[in-house]
Amino acid sequence: MELLTQLKHVIRRLARSPMFAAVTLLTLAVGIGANTAIFSVVNGVLLKPLPYRNPEALVAVWQTAPRIGIKNLTTSAALYFTYREETRVFEDIGLWSQQSVSITGISEPEQVDAIGVTDGTLPLLGVAPFRGRWFSRRDDEPRTPPTVVLTYGYWQRRFGGDPSAIGKTLMVDGRSREVIGIMPESFRFLNRRPALFIPFQFDRAELNAGGFNFQALARLKPGVTIAQANADAGRVLPMLSQKFKLPQGMTVKMFDDAQIAPDIRPLAQDTVGDVGDTLWVLMATVGIVLAIACANVANLLLVRAEGRQRELAVRAALGASWTRIARELLFETVTLGALGGALGVGVAYGALRLLKFFAPAGLPRLDEITIDPRVLFFAAAISLLSGFFFGLAPVIKYAGPRLDLALRGGSRTFSGGRERHRTQRTLVVIQVALALVLLTGSGLMIRTFQALRNVQPGFTRPEEILTLRVSIPSAQIQEPERVGRMYHDMLQKIAAIPGVVSAGLSNSITMDGTDNNDPIFVEDRPVADGKLPPVRRYKHVSPGLLGTMGNPVLAGRDITWTDVFEMRPVVLISENLAREYWRDPAEALGKRVRENPKGTWREIIGVVWSERDNGVDQKAPTIVYWPVMTGGLWGNKISVRRNVAFAIRSNRTGTESFLKDVRQAVWSVNSNLPIANVRTVAEIYARSMARTSFTLVMLAIAASMALLLGLVGIYGVISYSISQRTREIGIRIALGASRQKVQGIFMRQGIVFAGIGVVCGLAAAVPLTRLMSTLLFEVSPLDPVTYCAVSAVLVGAALLAAYLPARQATRIEPVDALRAE
Repeated sequence: MELLTQLKHVIRRLARSPMFAAVTLLTLAVGIGANTAIFSVVNGVLLKPLPYRNPEALVAVWQTAPRIGIKNLTTSAALYFTYREETRVFEDIGLWSQQSVSITGISEPEQVDAIGVTDGTLPLLGVAPFRGRWFSRRDDEPRTPPTVVLTYGYWQRRFGGDPSAIGKTLMVDGRSREVIGIMPESFRFLNRRPALFIPFQFDRAELNAGGFNFQALARLKPGVTIAQANADAGRVLPMLSQKFKLPQGMTVKMFDDAQIAPDIRPLAQDTVGDVGDTLWVLMATVGIVLAIACANVANLLLVRAEGRQRELAVRAALGASWTRIARELLFETVTLGALGGALGVGVAYGALRLLKFFAPAGLPRLDEITIDPRVLFFAAAISLLSGFFFGLAPVIKYAGPRLDLALRGGSRTFSGGRERHRTQRTLVVIQVALALVLLTGSGLMIRTFQALRNVQPGFTRPEEILTLRVSIPSAQIQEPERVGRMYHDMLQKIAAIPGVVSAGLSNSITMDGTDNNDPIFVEDRPVADGKLPPVRRYKHVSPGLLGTMGNPVLAGRDITWTDVFEMRPVVLISENLAREYWRDPAEALGKRVRENPKGTWREIIGVVWSERDNGVDQKAPTIVYWPVMTGGLWGNKISVRRNVAFAIRSNRTGTESFLKDVRQAVWSVNSNLPIANVRTVAEIYARSMARTSFTLVMLAIAASMALLLGLVGIYGVISYSISQRTREIGIRIALGASRQKVQGIFMRQGIVFAGIGVVCGLAAAVPLTRLMSTLLFEVSPLDPVTYCAVSAVLVGAALLAAYLPARQATRIEPVDALRAE
């Protein structure tokens, strides 16, 4: 009952000061709302368990091979069988790989994302099908009738949610597959959004120990730790070369020398990746914004409490204890915090919608970011704690019996001294210091963004380059020579479209996430007997691809269609690979390389500018460019890439009519080929920059809020100081002080606030910005340009915030000032 009475008193007092209440609640709503929104992201991405049965027992099965330069090595089909049969720590293990497949036979052909899996992969996750069943061990055996499991969304889109879809057939990559299951609507396969799942159906007799091209996950037996799993996998790994034949030209010694070791890790850690660093930095950033907001509110409360000195002193004189007065003051501030928190949840809801819209495409678990009970508890906690902490300043300063100050507070002869304003000034200095920390972080990200924009990525004018993927399954066209001829014909048709400057194709466009890595043996650089050289990125390209991308051939020549059709043993290499072996790119011409110790020697006919294939913030990998159709590669008579990306340069890129012309050109060669992943290279480039851009925008918003709140604090304290010294100002002017001199008194206050705040902020920023080192690119966390620029901006803004009320002080007329109470 007493609490209800106090609450009524608080609401009544706030209603009498609507401007104070509005400013306070708005400030708190922004600070608490920003923190709640970011915590929602942290909670959804980092803290929530994966939505599977006993997710803590799920692990990602990786390997590492540091001797040949591979930190994260995926799993081979042969190693999957070895693990499944020999390990003692897994309940089961599953293999998976993202694919792109063609769907034909139902209306217009389309290309969709699929996940190839072994029979145990989906059951491992423990999410039962919505309809039908999972793959059985028999479904995953070779030469059994092909089957497929659909995701809920694809079932709705393709079959209209028809329950009778189970048992129907779907033409996938030219093969008829029976639909045996449909996954639930809520099911997500890690961070992927496939349309369907298909079984690998490996023929064990045809496998060799190589081909580390698949990802694996497993479920640990109860009580098994990650360390025990790695130890057992380390025991099993040497059995691989004993149970399966080796790739052509490889020896057991080569496998041993690669020193492949297990690197089993929690599946949740593998799913989230390295985004955690970014999110924790953002969480700390908005926490600082809330601290600044609380300091601002504390200053407002100090002013408000000073106006209640007489009331508080009288109550103390009448017997009210210090604790009772302090409790009532804190109740009021906690109530403000709670109201601000309620508004902050609404702000957070709107902010989350914007965050999801602008979030980088690679942000994992985006669907799981919601305002759930844990987030609401967090919002309530920081609201109440904020109310408590920003209420401490007026409690400490004014809760006790201060009859002397109360009696002197109404006197005309009283001029407030330094003690009266020390707390307010301290809070302002703290605000300025914290604002400088955030501005420094934002400045470092701006410098990083500029550095990234100055990197030569391996293409020019990306907005002019249209890319799209085409897949030619072996079930549709078996002969690789026909596939190569078809690519040539498609490029010829595309080149004839009005406005097309050039066109080419590759298994991988720069930064599209597709990679293929294998060792390369160099003729005049022999490795020790039985050892493997470092792995290099493999790309399979057509003539015209490099010119279309704007990636220059620095020495030698490009691949020609004669090279392709005659399957001449030629390759191109990247500049960084040429310099690694021969220092001068021109010296690499005429040298020979091969993919394995018994392979065909292939002449280097050209050296290409190094591509930033992993993103502009990553070191350019060393690359070997093979013709799109090659003879004798890895012992195969003819090898051809069946899933390729076309790159088309035109000033018509981005128009619907141009895309229609491109489709018609492809379909005029083969009308059964769907076109997928239509996008410009500019979109691919923007995606590679998405995380940096997202972090930059978030830090910039937080820094702007911090700067604004800090300047409001300076403006408010100086304005309040002027209001308290009105009589003194009038006397000074009446005695002949110039208005410029009076203005200078208060300008100096702003300079002092800013100066002390900058010094304190720099002391705090030096260690704190080191935490951002993983987010920076070619910029030191102690970058002097950033620190100097930010300090100058903050001091300049502080002077402006001080100038406005100081100029107002000079307009005070002496007569009016002397009448001031």
